[in-house]
Amino acid sequence: QVQLVESGGGLVQAGGSLRLSCAASGLTLPYYAVAWFRQAPGKDREFVAGSMWSGLSTNYADPVKGRFTISRDNAKNTIYLQMNSLKPEDTAVYYCAANTVRARLSWSPRGMDYWGKGTQVTVSS
Repeated sequence: QVQLVESGGGLVQAGGSLRLSCAASGLTLPYYAVAWFRQAPGKDREFVAGSMWSGLSTNYADPVKGRFTISRDNAKNTIYLQMNSLKPEDTAVYYCAANTVRARLSWSPRGMDYWGKGTQVTVSS
């Protein structure tokens, strides 16, 4: 059974930092593309950052480029999202996701096969 469990969310002031973690079980992450998405109240779930199975290629949504960094710890089967210079508009529930069918991979919710339950990030002004 595949499980993705996020942690590390919380309340932070604008300009602050948080590091989200996503621990996987039932899935060996180095073999798969992984990503972070977020969903704010009343909005669609949107792509934030992704990492190809090699871990050497990453992709970021324009609003977070230069502020967020996705990384992996293969030994721990965990991915991370380091978020710096946080803004109130970054407030959302953050989800990690994994793609296991390479032919279907896209950096959109439809391109992912497994999801965590999410962790809340709130940035106060």
